[in-house]
Amino acid sequence: MNALLDFPNPVVLTAFGVPTTLIEVLGFLSGAFCVWLVARQHIANWPIGIVNCLMFILLFSQAGLYADASLQLVFITLGVYGWWNWVKGGGPAVDTLPVSRTRRNEWVGLIGAGLLGLAAITAFLTVATDSDVPFWDALTTVLSLMATYGQCRKRLESWYLWIAADIVFVPLYAYKGLYLTAILYVGFMALCVVGLRSWRKDLLAEKAPAEVAA
Repeated sequence: MNALLDFPNPVVLTAFGVPTTLIEVLGFLSGAFCVWLVARQHIANWPIGIVNCLMFILLFSQAGLYADASLQLVFITLGVYGWWNWVKGGGPAVDTLPVSRTRRNEWVGLIGAGLLGLAAITAFLTVATDSDVPFWDALTTVLSLMATYGQCRKRLESWYLWIAADIVFVPLYAYKGLYLTAILYVGFMALCVVGLRSWRKDLLAEKAPAEVAA
C-alpha cells in the first residue's frame, strides 16, 4: 500500500480551487468513455474499464478510500469475466449475450450477500484502517459489486444499482476533495439513464418476436 501512496501523481490543473492530479484526470476520461461504451453495449467497454480500474486503484489509495481501491481489483476480475460472457455467454444460438431481467433467486442472493458484505467491510475498515468514512466506503463497494454482476450478465436492473451507487459516490468524493471525480459520477448517472433506456428498448425488441410467435 505504501508503494501506491508514493506513486508519482503530479498536479495538472485546478478544479474548484482544488489541485487535480494526472491520475484523477486519466480516471475521469477513461471512466466516462467506459460508461458511454456500456450504454451502447460495445464490447470495448471491458478493456477500457480495466484501464480505468488501474487509475482508480492509485487515486483511491492515495485518498484513503481503501475499500474503493481494493474494489478495483475485483472489478478487473469481473471485467475479464464480463468481457468473455458478453462474447460467449449467449450460447451457440446467438452471437452476443441478450439483455434480460434479474431473476427472483438472484435478487435474494444479491441482497443477502450485499448485507453481509456491508457489515463485514464496514467492520474491517473501522478496525484495520484510518478511514473516516467506513460505512459509506463499504456501501459504495457493495452496490458497485452488485451492479457489476448484473452488468456482466446484462441484467437490466444493473443500471438501477449503478444509479444508487452514484448517488452515494458523488458526495463521498466531494467530501474527499476529489471534485473532478465527483463531477464524473454525476455524468455517470446521466449515462446510466441513457444505458437503462437503451437496454430496456433492446429487451422489449427481443421479447416482441417471441410474443408474436406464441
